[in-house]
Amino acid sequence: MKAVLRLIACLVVAGVALELFFVVRIAAMAVVDPQSTAFQRSEAWQIAIHQGSEGGWRQQWVPYGQINDTLKRAVIASEDAGFVDHNGVEWEAIERARQRNAKAEELAAKRAARAVARGKPVQPVRLRGGSTITQQLAKNLLLSGERTMLRKGQELVLATLLEVFLGKQRILELYLNNVEWGEGVFGAEAASQYYFRKPAARLSANEAARLAVMLPSPKFFERRPGSPYLSGRASTVMARMSSAELP
Repeated sequence: MKAVLRLIACLVVAGVALELFFVVRIAAMAVVDPQSTAFQRSEAWQIAIHQGSEGGWRQQWVPYGQINDTLKRAVIASEDAGFVDHNGVEWEAIERARQRNAKAEELAAKRAARAVARGKPVQPVRLRGGSTITQQLAKNLLLSGERTMLRKGQELVLATLLEVFLGKQRILELYLNNVEWGEGVFGAEAASQYYFRKPAARLSANEAARLAVMLPSPKFFERRPGSPYLSGRASTVMARMSSAELP
């Protein structure tokens, strides 16, 4: 019993120490730009394994004021319309996503059964998230990409800490400078130069909307720049941009 209690005590201490580490890291980000994120380091490792020294890496930090407001509005309109109003988490969006995913998994199971019966390959189910920009930043900055309840819970805690210590403008600045926009392409400036050969400050409304639409699946759309969905969704985002409020 004593051994069990000691183990539990060690786990509690380790958990508290980890949370304190996260608090210090996030508080420091109020004034210090992160050199890299957990997600970027994971991607860099994968690129090094598969492409070696030939693997490209594009990222250039740009201050908040030098990123076109058009791109900021496009990203908010596409990814998180309530960004300036919520406290890091939108519980209703999470519940809607849960319900959609449950229906998607049920439908996928039926399709998989038919595919197996016909000897055809089973298509993977595509799940949708209800994460805010703050949650996405928390995950990319400090967490792994695994899908577990424990990681999701930690993501919610970190999103709350980001809102407490940093504020909306700094959160959006960090997000736009670190989010993935393709294979080895991170941040608004690198994405703008890579796709449109111009700085992020000079993006047009259509270009900004196209970049925003890419964010849920950047590598997919990088390989399919002529996707009809990309063009159609970009038009929808453009129509919403005027109502997107900036921090």
